[in-house]
Amino acid sequence: MAEQTFVTLNDGVSIPQMGLGTWQLSDTEVTGVALEAFRLGYRHIDTAAGYENERGVGEAVRQSGLAREEVFVTSKLRNGEHGFDETLRAFDGTMQRLGLDVLDLYLIHWPMPRVDRYVESWKAFIRLREEGRIRSIGVSNFNPDHLERIIGETGVVPSVNQIELHPRFQRRDLRAVHADKGIAIESWTPLGKRNVLGDPAIVSIAQKHGKTPGQVVIRWHIEQGLILFPKTANAARLAENFDVFDFALDGEDMERIAALDTADGRTGPDPLVFT
Repeated sequence: MAEQTFVTLNDGVSIPQMGLGTWQLSDTEVTGVALEAFRLGYRHIDTAAGYENERGVGEAVRQSGLAREEVFVTSKLRNGEHGFDETLRAFDGTMQRLGLDVLDLYLIHWPMPRVDRYVESWKAFIRLREEGRIRSIGVSNFNPDHLERIIGETGVVPSVNQIELHPRFQRRDLRAVHADKGIAIESWTPLGKRNVLGDPAIVSIAQKHGKTPGQVVIRWHIEQGLILFPKTANAARLAENFDVFDFALDGEDMERIAALDTADGRTGPDPLVFT
């Protein structure tokens, strides 16, 4: 199995492109899944306060036997804890549950524009990074206007924005904004809730390369410099998802997948109204 690839963020931090998603995995379930992922070669795990499994993630890191610097851990601010002081307290809670001294990446999970306190939270993030408690800070589900506001009010550009992105929802306009500002993209729901895997184009490309449709879609993300973390609790699927570093898509493959983009491909909430 070929080795993991990495992306260097705008703050110089290196992040593994392929990680393990943990949404909907329980605090007890996630430990075993993460340990199997680490055994297979994963070195990046994505959690959140809202997932209620940070303790299990931290336990997996401790039980793995890996050096702390070998494992990249991301967590996210809970939506109900926006605000400067609230964010500082929330971060303390996350670190207590994870049992870590330093977090690799911390994200504002949703902008919550109706609450309108994400700028205050971003200022707290900046302080936490300055104090050395977080290596890299970013956001999730932010639209261009949300990005412009936090950058304009603080002068600090997020290292990443984690957004829904998959072949049926390719976000080209938003990706252009990220490219202009040097913000890396993390794709959530990278397989489009698996809806895209039966598409004839994806199936055909998979057959061409002797890979599965899921591996083709994962490779599509990787070749565009995107960071992703498909979620599964199945050991065989964990191995399949990670076995994507020994082949490449060609120009024709990429054109066929580009044609799958649709205006109504979103499967998750709209950040403008999500509360």
